[in-house]
Amino acid sequence: MGELIRLYLEKEGAQTVLCQTAEQGLEAFRAGAFDLIVLDINLPGLDGFEFLQRLRRQSDVPVMIVSAREADEDMILGLGIGADEFVTKPFSPKVLTARVRALLRRLSGLRPPAPNCILFGDFSLDLDGCLLKRGTQKIPLSSREFEVLSFLASQPGKALSPERIYAEVWKNQYGDITAVGVYIQRLRKKIEADPASPSIIETVHGMGYRFTPEAIRG
Repeated sequence: MGELIRLYLEKEGAQTVLCQTAEQGLEAFRAGAFDLIVLDINLPGLDGFEFLQRLRRQSDVPVMIVSAREADEDMILGLGIGADEFVTKPFSPKVLTARVRALLRRLSGLRPPAPNCILFGDFSLDLDGCLLKRGTQKIPLSSREFEVLSFLASQPGKALSPERIYAEVWKNQYGDITAVGVYIQRLRKKIEADPASPSIIETVHGMGYRFTPEAIRG
């Protein structure tokens, strides 16, 4: 059934990831960004309800439950712990695909306006919410790390000297200029695939640091 749903969704132009267990699903979710999850309840290991409970601790991504269980209690439980829709088997894959489209369309109209974000690589930096995310995963930043990263990211392609960064972020009031290098290293450990060979926050020898424009997605 999972393969059949996947086939119909991909015919509609969707990119899909098929997971056989809740554990695989949680791992896939942590590794990427998803617009919607079609969830079966009867899974080996953790069942769909437990998956949904764990998912809701970290994300509000839309979830459509598909289940052979028709009891009202199961539907009430699923919707109560965060599902957006509950579809009982048997169902037509064409109808399910149409309901997926309708759910995404309906929920998109309820979403708040897009935040003031800078996108780079797999990351999004929410300037209004002071939040860095990789896909749907939140990357913890201290307030100073956020200020340094947002200052660099707001001026892509420009070589910024440690003196300028220190003046902008620290206002020349706390610590000393060596703090700039310390915070750059902290940020690289959190956003670079290889902190020893950075591709997002580059060192411009003799000048300072540059937020690489090629890393910008949009």
